[in-house]
Amino acid sequence: MCGRFTLHTPADALATLFDLPEAPVLAPRYNIAPTQPVAIVRPNAAATGREWALTLWGLIPSWSKDPGFGARLINARSETVVEKPSFRAAFKRRRCLIPADGFYEWQKAGKRKQPYYMGMDDGAPFAFAGLWEAWQGPDGGELQSCTILTTTPNELLEPIHNRMPVILAPEDYDDWLDHASEHPRDLDRLQHLMRPFPAEKMRAYPVSTYVNNARNEGAACIEPLDAV
Repeated sequence: MCGRFTLHTPADALATLFDLPEAPVLAPRYNIAPTQPVAIVRPNAAATGREWALTLWGLIPSWSKDPGFGARLINARSETVVEKPSFRAAFKRRRCLIPADGFYEWQKAGKRKQPYYMGMDDGAPFAFAGLWEAWQGPDGGELQSCTILTTTPNELLEPIHNRMPVILAPEDYDDWLDHASEHPRDLDRLQHLMRPFPAEKMRAYPVSTYVNNARNEGAACIEPLDAV
């Protein structure tokens, strides 16, 4: 699974990477946790370009009666996302990119769990494959939410955890965001994107348990353990 991540890359760099019309307004985050606001990139309403939006992390299906349901859906398994009632509509029509520059996983070490921080080997920002949804409450108010797709781990992450987030290469962004057709054959072409990201392009290192508390923020979260 993917339960925490970071996004502290300067806004101008994100605008360039994700082909946004203007730099987004955002504060650096080093410990983004479920149910918190998460930035996504998606096609704009006119389908003429991309837009930046804030959504809650934890997908709330449109048919759900309880918005708290989303806290259980922070991740979606790529192997079953087409079939699951909670995700299949969003997979067809509301795919998105979720910008990040790193994420955390916890490795079991006896009776404790050791947190690791991982990302690109050059520290560059990237995108998780995501889905978003709009939920309307009884008062007519709308909540937009998202989830991160997961897959089997690559060779780097396998010793740490049995799942990893789906990370998309920049050349695949357009295909992931293309909602022009909902034909099953067109959706099948997305399967090859939901694969483990190449291990040789990533890095991982242990960090302090300081990150375990979702209230803790700042660069101390990603300091290598031997530097703490």
